[in-house]
This record gives sequence, structure tokens and C-alpha cells, in this order.
Amino acid sequence: MFECLSCDFKIEHVLWLNTLNQDLVSFMGATVKNLTNKVLAHLKLNSLSKAVSILFESTVPVDISLYASLFKLCAAKRAIIETRKLESHLLTFNPTPPVFLLNRAIEAYGKCACLDDARGLFDEMPQRDGGSWNALISAYSLNGLADEALSVFLDMKREGFLWNEVSFASVLGCCGSLLEVHFAMGIHGVIVKYGFSGNVIIASSIVDVYGKAGLLSDARRMFDDISCPNEVSWNVVIRRHYDMGQEKEAVVLFFEMVRLNDVMPLSFTVSNALCACSRISIFNEGMQIHAFAIKINLVDTLVVSGSLIDMYSKHGDLQSAHNVFNQPNAKDLFNWTSMVTAYATNGRIKEARELFNEMPERNIVSYNAMLAGYIRNYNWEEALEIVHLVSTTNISIDHVTIGLILTISAGLLDVELGKQVHGYVYRHHLNSNLFVGNGLLNMYGKCGHLRSCRAWFYQMSHLRDVVSWNSILTSHSCHKRSEEMMMVIWKMLEETPPNKHTLATILAACANIFTLDPCKQIHGFLVRNGYNMDIVMKGALVDAYSKCRCLMYALTVFKETTSRDLILYNSMILGCYHNLRGDVAIDLFEMLKSEGLKPDSTTFQGVLLACIREGRVELGREYFDIMSKEYCVIPRLEHYETMIELYGRYGYIGELENFVKQMPFEPTASMLIRVFDAFHEYKHERFRKWAADRLNEMNPSVPFKFELLDHRRMA
Repeated sequence: MFECLSCDFKIEHVLWLNTLNQDLVSFMGATVKNLTNKVLAHLKLNSLSKAVSILFESTVPVDISLYASLFKLCAAKRAIIETRKLESHLLTFNPTPPVFLLNRAIEAYGKCACLDDARGLFDEMPQRDGGSWNALISAYSLNGLADEALSVFLDMKREGFLWNEVSFASVLGCCGSLLEVHFAMGIHGVIVKYGFSGNVIIASSIVDVYGKAGLLSDARRMFDDISCPNEVSWNVVIRRHYDMGQEKEAVVLFFEMVRLNDVMPLSFTVSNALCACSRISIFNEGMQIHAFAIKINLVDTLVVSGSLIDMYSKHGDLQSAHNVFNQPNAKDLFNWTSMVTAYATNGRIKEARELFNEMPERNIVSYNAMLAGYIRNYNWEEALEIVHLVSTTNISIDHVTIGLILTISAGLLDVELGKQVHGYVYRHHLNSNLFVGNGLLNMYGKCGHLRSCRAWFYQMSHLRDVVSWNSILTSHSCHKRSEEMMMVIWKMLEETPPNKHTLATILAACANIFTLDPCKQIHGFLVRNGYNMDIVMKGALVDAYSKCRCLMYALTVFKETTSRDLILYNSMILGCYHNLRGDVAIDLFEMLKSEGLKPDSTTFQGVLLACIREGRVELGREYFDIMSKEYCVIPRLEHYETMIELYGRYGYIGELENFVKQMPFEPTASMLIRVFDAFHEYKHERFRKWAADRLNEMNPSVPFKFELLDHRRMA
């Protein structure tokens, strides 16, 4: 009987426990459901922080899918605090959580750039799968640690895990960053072996890495093998051709993509094509791409509108650029700055300043753009105003700003301002910046403080470049210190290979001090070292030899030049005149016309001087007449002075009188003195008195000057 009672009690106890468990499960399920609803409600209100905090109100684990969703949101929002809280909650209530959830946590840490957390979690995982390795590889790759990503990629294989599409896509991106093209080729072979070469994502990654390494033929061949390239594939191949200077091919590829009509291009693809058009100045194709962007509703995206503004600005079509800028969603900080730069670069500084004043926010690039615009137009005072304006903000100036302020100092010849900037450079440890250093050299040189210029130049010994040498040489040359400049030339040749600008500056210095031997040495240096003897260098040699009274060498260099331009002809014509060979200068002028070149005011000045040298009055009059009639060159003051000298020197008194009376302006004092002397010499009293009266009117305070000159000459 007691045994029966005991058995009944046990049965009732078991039933009671089962009922209790069911009630607990039901209660916990209701709690988790309520908790989940609260979390979802906060997520709808875009409050991720509160949503994660609510998890800690319950002591029971929530559904795995909720953890996965929250990790995904944390990754998207780069929410590191919430990611750590979520991981803590997961491990507290799930001592052995599913591997895929820990993989999501590693991915979130990677997106938040917390690689120590990602690596720590990876190392503590009791079990890993291929997704764990891929998550860590992607985390390193995403944050620019390509070397670490490659190392993990290799460790993955050594630990016995198979690579898959995600592994290959991530590691190929790292190869592109490191330009590890040989490593990428090896991976390419493994991809083919594994049978993944038909994967469009992996194939696009291979195209990308080959393109970055400059192997455009291999990249193009790989791209052509993709059976159905997607929008990313097209974007990659177009961008890599653009980056490697193959702008025309990039535009051709873009139009091929449009013609095939298989995919909708990305906004970045349209932007790259527009940038390619802008760089090689193919404006019509750029306008067609603009029309296409309007058709597919991509013109309002910031990246496309920015590229359009840049293209139209470089073409000089500021109205079209402004029309794009006025579109909805186009007025971000970058495009504001681009428009300010466009107006300033094209000399429309007033419109640039108006836009600058309207900017809702500015950064240092905006200030630099406005500053550069004023400097380019030599508006020094307005540039100083911008400097003062930026000093009143909390924006930190950069090395570009420093260089621009130094340019203002040089333009104003304000060495005191330059010294203040120099002090700022030292205090903020910018003295090791080469751009700033060269700016200081230019400032001291332009201001004539050559001692300070040389002192700073020697302090730059560890970082100076060709620009530094050019700056100090030009400074000495501009201040007629050619002798001192020649002392440093040969040392420069020992320290750094000079460029053409440097050698041209040296030749100009040789010409200034009439030293023929250094000219010959520089000429020999150019020939021995295989320099490209272009038209600029030939012009410098012609000018130097001419000024050093070695016309034979100058003519030899001139005749050896196969493609001569107007500047070279002008230099040679003036060189012949200065070397008393006006006849050769006149022959050169006729040769210039026969080669189809159009003479300018400098050409006519040289040939008119040659006519004076040779006494060719009629020819000089002919040249003066054809200046405006045939070549639309408006005669300048020096041309009129030359004609007065030509008529006066050779006694063409009637022609001189008519010429002076028909001039479109009143004769200057120097012209009147030459007329006075000519008529006095040839006994033309009436017009001589006219010239004297005009001179007296110009200088009434000392009228006797010309009377005394008259009596002295008559005596």
C-alpha cells in the first residue's frame, strides 16, 4: 500500500515538474518575444544604442537571428561600443555560440577599424571555419593592412582550410594595393585550378590588380574573357585605363559599354569617363556623356556633378559649369571649392569671391583656392585679406597655405612678412617640407635678400631638389649676380642632374656676363648626356651665343633646328642685329614668312632695327605698313620710335615730318628730342622749332634747356 502511494507521488511530482518547465519555457518565450519587440521598435527609431542596451534587461539569451541582425547593423554604422556590448551579451548567455555569429562579430570589428578586437576574438575562438578566416582577411584588407591580410591568407591554407571566392577577392585587392603582381599571378593560377575563373567578382579583381600594376594588355585580355561583365567590371577596366594615362581608350570603353546596353553604369564609371574627356580635352564626347548621365538619372550624384564641373571649367565654359552646380544635391563643399577655383583660374575673380562669400562652410582647401586665385591675378592686397580671414577661424593652415603666403611676400617684396612666415614654419616643424622650403627660397630671392636665400639653401642640403637649385640660380640671375651664380653651377651638376629649366637659366646667366666658354661647356654637357634638345633649349643656346658675340655658333644651332618656332626666329633676328648683321636678320625675316609663321610685334621690332643698321629706309617703311595691314599687329610705341630713328638718321626729312604728324598719339619727349636733333642736323628750322615748342610745353619749368641746346648745336 505504501509502495503504491510512493509511486503515485513520484508520478505527480514528475507531472508537476513538466508543467513547471512548460510554464517557464512559455514565460521565457514571452519575455524574449517582448524583448525582441522592444529592440525592433528602437531600431525603427534608428536608435541602435538603446536597442543593444535593452538586451541586458533580460537574463535569457535572445534569438540567434536577432544577434546576427544587430551585428550587421553595428558593422554598417561603425558602432564599436555597441559591437562590444553585443559580443559581451552573446558570450555571457551563449558560452559556445555558433561560429557564424562570431564571424559576424569579426566583420563588425573590421568595419569599425578595431583590428585588435577582431584578431583577439579570432584567436579565442574554440572552433573556426573558412568564414572566420575570410572575415579576418577582409578586416585587414578593408583597413589598408594588406601585408597582414596576405599573411592570414597563407596561414589559412597552412591550417587546412580551403580558399573560396571570398578569400580570393579579398587577397587580390591586397595584391593591387601592394602592387604584388607576381603574387597575384600565382593566385590567378590557383583560381584557374580551383575552377573560379568564371566568377565575375574574382575576374574583376584580377582585372583591377593587373591594371594597377600597369599591365593593361593583361587586364584587357582578362576583361574580354569575362562572359557577362557587370557594372563593377566595366568600372574597373575604365578606371585603370584612365589611371594609367590611357584616357582615350577609357572613353572608347565607356561608349562600348553604353552601346552594348547590358548593364547600367555606376556613377563612378560616368565620372571616370568625364575625367578622361577633361584630361585630353575632348569636349564633344564629354557633352555626350553628360547627356547620357541625364538620361539615366545619374547627373544629380555628387561624383558625376563634380566631374562635370571640372570638365566644363577646364574647357572655359563656366556658364555650363555653374548650371551643373545649381542642380539639386550638387552643392557640397567639394563642388563649392571647385567652382571658386574655376572662376579664379579663368580670371573672373569677382565672381569667385562672391561664391566664396556664399559658401555655407569652408575648409582650408576653399581658402587656398581663393588665395591662389588672387595670387594668379596679382591681387596682393586682396590675397592678404584672405590670409587675415583664415587666421580668424579655427581652421588649421597647411603647407599649401604657407607656400601661397610666401608667394604673396615675394610678390609684394615684403621680406618682413616672409620672415614671420619663416618663424611660423620653424615653430610648427614644417621646415622639413620641401614645398615650403622652396617657397622660402623663392621669397628671399625675389625680395633681393640673397644672403638669407643662400643661408636657407645650405640648410636645405638634405632635401633640396632641382626646383631648389633653379630657384637660387634664378634669384641670382634676376638680380644681375651672374658671377656669383656661376660659382655654384658646377657644384650643382655634381649633386643633382639638372633639368632643362636649370640649364636654360645657366645659359641666361652666361649671356648676362658675356662668358662664351661656359656656354660652350653647357652645350657640350647637353650633347654628352643625351639631353633632349628641344626648341626651348635651342632658343636658350641661340640667345646665349648671340649675346656672347658668337653669331656663327648661334646660326649653326639655329640651322640645325628642324622645327623652328616664332620665339626662336625672334631670338635669332635680334641676335643678328646686336652682332651688326642686319642683312642676315632681314633674310631671316623673309625665311620666317616663307615657312608660314606669323610675325609678332617683337619680330617687327627686330627687323626694323635691322633696317636701321643696314640703311634700308624703304624696306623699313614697307615692313611698318604691313604690320597692321597684313598681320594685324598693332604698332607699339617702340615701333614708332624705331621709324623716327630710321627716317631721322638717313635724312628722310619730309617722310619724318609726315610720319610724326600722322601718328595716332602725341609724340613723347624722347621722340621729340630725336626729331629736334634730326631737323637741326639737316637745317629744317620750321619743324625744329615745332619740336622745341612741344618740348617746352611738356616741361615749362625749364624752357631754356632746349634754347641752350639749340645755341650749343648751332655754335
